[in-house]
Amino acid sequence: MGQKIPPRAVRLGYIEEWSSKWLTSFREFPQLLEEDWRIRQYLKEKLKFAAVSRIGIERPGNKFLRVNLYTARPGVVIGKRGMDIENLRRDLEEMSSRRTMINVFEIKQPELDAQLVAEGIALQIEKRVNYRRAMKRAIERSMAAGALGIKVAVSGRLGGAEIARSEWLREGRLPLHTFRALIDYGSVEAICPYGKIGIKVWIFKKELFKKSEKDLLEEARLVDQEKIDEPSQETKEVQPSEEIEEKEDVISEKGKIS
Repeated sequence: MGQKIPPRAVRLGYIEEWSSKWLTSFREFPQLLEEDWRIRQYLKEKLKFAAVSRIGIERPGNKFLRVNLYTARPGVVIGKRGMDIENLRRDLEEMSSRRTMINVFEIKQPELDAQLVAEGIALQIEKRVNYRRAMKRAIERSMAAGALGIKVAVSGRLGGAEIARSEWLREGRLPLHTFRALIDYGSVEAICPYGKIGIKVWIFKKELFKKSEKDLLEEARLVDQEKIDEPSQETKEVQPSEEIEEKEDVISEKGKIS
């Protein structure tokens, strides 16, 4: 059986970072882990229509908490005159008993965010849109936005069928075994009257540590320059040997004459 692992988890520490960044003792670890889970569940429910893709949690010290929200609609999160985000900060301070700071980061290309693409497909399926049409539309938009590859998989009672099944569509490249490949992954469930439909999305954005076209041209120029310099060095090295041979011939002729 194939062993499945999320693309983000297998690249942790290499090109990906942890969603939670904090250090604590062995005894406090379960409590803080549960607190992170409760914070994320609360924010996902509270910001259900704010297109929040990822929630990062940091604890610089025992008395501080920093929450980073990555969203495609920062205005919905902040609210009018910052009232909504201030209410969120107060609620999180009550939950964690720590001084809380909330940072909002805008996602400028939501078509290249796998979690947002999956949520968009789920929203269409909940509105009775054909799942194949929703998948094809999402793939077209992502490829038009600059993705190198995308795969969308759906499973469940597709179209209200009696027997559950799985279907998937793919376009472009998706090198899951290449660690330097930046692959975004997102999953969500669509709540339908006949049951839940699971949606998974993989998006291949770019390949890191890869030489650009400019670097390759520069290397080719240097190689050509080395090839040009090599013959000139050989000619310079041959000249002294020829002069030595001529001198030896002159000396031998003088010896014969004498």
